[in-house]
Amino acid sequence: MSESPTTAADVKVLVQEGGIRFIRLWFTDILGQLKSFSINAEELDDAFEGGMGFDGSSITGFNAIEESDMIAMPDPSTFRVIPWRPEEQGVARMFCDIQTPEGTPYEGDPRHVLRRAIDRMHAMGFDTFNVGPELEYFLFKDNKGTETLDQGGYFDLTTLDAGSDVRRETVLALEQQGIHVEYSHHEVGPSQHEVDMRYADALKMADDCMTYRITVKEYAMKYGWHATFMPKPLFGENGSGMHTHLSLFKDGRNAFFDADDTYFLSDVGKAFIAGQLKHAREMSSIFAQWVNSYKRLVPGYEAPVYVAWSRRNRSALVRVPLYHPGKEMTTRMELRCPDPACNPYLTFAALLHAGLEGIEKGYELPEPMEKNLYHLAPDDRKRLGIEQLPETLGEAIELTAESELVLRTLGEHMFNRYVEIKRQEWEDYRVQVTQWELDRYLPVL
Repeated sequence: MSESPTTAADVKVLVQEGGIRFIRLWFTDILGQLKSFSINAEELDDAFEGGMGFDGSSITGFNAIEESDMIAMPDPSTFRVIPWRPEEQGVARMFCDIQTPEGTPYEGDPRHVLRRAIDRMHAMGFDTFNVGPELEYFLFKDNKGTETLDQGGYFDLTTLDAGSDVRRETVLALEQQGIHVEYSHHEVGPSQHEVDMRYADALKMADDCMTYRITVKEYAMKYGWHATFMPKPLFGENGSGMHTHLSLFKDGRNAFFDADDTYFLSDVGKAFIAGQLKHAREMSSIFAQWVNSYKRLVPGYEAPVYVAWSRRNRSALVRVPLYHPGKEMTTRMELRCPDPACNPYLTFAALLHAGLEGIEKGYELPEPMEKNLYHLAPDDRKRLGIEQLPETLGEAIELTAESELVLRTLGEHMFNRYVEIKRQEWEDYRVQVTQWELDRYLPVL
């Protein structure tokens, strides 16, 4: 379906014409897990008028039992038919904004957190924050283990790439849901894949990331396989990243571009990038939010760990793709540290706030690092003032707990819940006795 509905009336026409019987209302919890409940097509008028009530107390990070009533307010512009459901008596979905019973935005709603960041951007005179994420994932035989389907490598097109059929079906399903796909290919790791969506404004893209993840999983399941966005499922192989391309637009022009600059970067672009570098460590628990995320962020596997920027160097946290004459609109920065298991609403909101902070406060962008940062001795890195991302979720969440930027991004209610949930996750992990320890110590100690 190429036409996007914009109003409740448009949606009702599409439901009528398409014989849609059920509409799923989608939203996410604080950790970016997709939540959904279904309404009958007859309930649409009520849903658009006053939203649909539900109990928020069982949603991670939402209110406790005594103030648990929530309203899901559907966003008509996100209406799409779900392609993996039967065509007869079809099923569609809409993303929702979560409200309190009084009708005000609920401060624990990740979509609201991103909307607030976009409001700040508008107040500073920019029109659009474009985001282009590249989400990688693995296909495994089932969800019990990590048995791969192939031994293929990057861009391989051989009988080795067992996933190419399911990848094609996934791309077609994404396009049916209004998501423009630019590339899809086999990734570096065995059984690892990537489907790249064309950039869009941040709110649409966060919705699209949620749609992408569920679509990938549904089509894998159709083949009896399991798709996972876990950042590092296989020891000794590349993890799955979500390289994220960012740019700001003002009056229809790319605010990052300056024809007279050595790097073709405007002052706005430089300050925005400087904001990412300055705040990367304290935002780390947002864009890499799981214990497992830090198994990916280690030197030597294409994942960046050193806080620097570069034009060619893929070991740096931020890369600025080379400018091609006549392509001013594509001037952008690429942040290489997020992983695809993050909450995209919170991640894009934090990245936008970090960039705006850089612009507002005039952060200076350091010189680019064109050396392979993995090869620098620790003393050299120290001398050059190159910091490193946190090495564990435990370290990351304590940096976040001190961060004014993340507090501003999430708002007090969500900030406190997030820190609490992540400290607990780290604590649960820290006290585990792993197979590695038993193998290593039991025989000798």
